[in-house]
Amino acid sequence: MGDVRVVCFDWGNVVLRICKDWAEGCERAGLPVRGKSNQKKAQEARAKLDRRYQTGQMSDKAYFRLIGEASDGKYDADEVEKIHHAWLIEDFEGVDQLIDEINDLPRVATSLLSNTNNLHWVRREEEFTAASKIEHQWASHLFGLAKPDEKIYAAFERRVSASGDQILFFDDIKANVEAARELGWLAEVINPAKDPVDQMRSHLSRHGVL
Repeated sequence: MGDVRVVCFDWGNVVLRICKDWAEGCERAGLPVRGKSNQKKAQEARAKLDRRYQTGQMSDKAYFRLIGEASDGKYDADEVEKIHHAWLIEDFEGVDQLIDEINDLPRVATSLLSNTNNLHWVRREEEFTAASKIEHQWASHLFGLAKPDEKIYAAFERRVSASGDQILFFDDIKANVEAARELGWLAEVINPAKDPVDQMRSHLSRHGVL
């Protein structure tokens, strides 16, 4: 086995299948795509609000209202809340078994580091149980920081008592992986369009964990 002491998972698109875009979120919520709400300008406006929300800087009520306004004003707060709830879909097949295998290793801990919000976070215990098997669970809204800010990686290292070269990190967003690598983490990009579990198993083998 190598020097990895912590295997750290992002949640959405690594452990959990989520909607790929606004159009899919609308479809799953039973709502139409209206106006220009799925175009780049609206997506960028929502992304800025997401970051504030995911770091605990606004209430649920304010977030739903502002997202509706950012989506070309075509959605009211209740509709945005439905889309928000529908965004989380299901655990990827086989990911719970993979987490169990890592948890059974004598010197390796599992951990979660996700950019998310409290309304989604509380659902992982009962609805999306793969994440509940992970030993150490941390998220942006708990830290008040979000990836790829280097401060969240430093805060995580303190919480799990590990240095960057002892952490193997999986995330679907290239910028998050690159930021982790800058701090010495062993970090790999996961493509949710392919089988995330197969990709992670390959990386875990290459890094000497499995």
